[in-house]
Amino acid sequence: MIHVQNISKFFGKQQVLKDVSVSFEEGKTNLIIGASGSGKTVLLKAVAGLHSVDKGKILYDHIDFTELDEKERKETHKQMGMLFQGAALFDFATARENVRFPLDFFTDWSLAERNERADFCLERVNLVDAGDKYPSELSGGMQKRVGIARAIVMNPRYLFCDEPNSGLDPQTAIVIDRLISDITHEYNMTTIINTHDMNSVMAIGEKLVFLYNGEKEWEGSKDTILQTNNKPLRDFVFASEMARLLKTSDR
Repeated sequence: MIHVQNISKFFGKQQVLKDVSVSFEEGKTNLIIGASGSGKTVLLKAVAGLHSVDKGKILYDHIDFTELDEKERKETHKQMGMLFQGAALFDFATARENVRFPLDFFTDWSLAERNERADFCLERVNLVDAGDKYPSELSGGMQKRVGIARAIVMNPRYLFCDEPNSGLDPQTAIVIDRLISDITHEYNMTTIINTHDMNSVMAIGEKLVFLYNGEKEWEGSKDTILQTNNKPLRDFVFASEMARLLKTSDR
């Protein structure tokens, strides 16, 4: 469980997050949604420790992450997995080496042990034969799966996914959504996903947080989002659906 308490974030004079409070639940897919510029990416990265905050607290199971020193933060980071937008793989490294990277950095395991764990995670994302391939030899969807394998290689308690379906076709996006959801429940992780994809929202959104102009405007579930009377959220849902229909009609 991760509790965010009244956090604010400025970039220069621009306030991007405004007194945001929300709880992200263990064993569930927690989705942060909102239009571009709403602050959802900044919130995700702040919770993951990639951005500092100017005000407020971020509690990992009642431990205030914002108050930890560098050594204590490193220990917490060992419990985190991160799937970056675009997968963010190292072009010069094979799929196995990419997945192995956190183990190289955080553990003193032997090379054989690290490779065995990397291969296990590649198998878990259905890439059993991709270990010796380079990112340029993999499709976009396969690269995302390598990214997921790398994110779970340390057996994290917390998984952060930044626009996991960005650049993917609808069918591949469904595969990635299902994989993230399955892994979340299998390992009982607290998973936080930043997305504007309403297909993902309706497919795997167990806890939803809607940001609007840097503020938490609404929270709920996929079962209640279509019944809301919140105008900014209704406008967002309508615009997202129209964008999806236009994209489909262009094919």
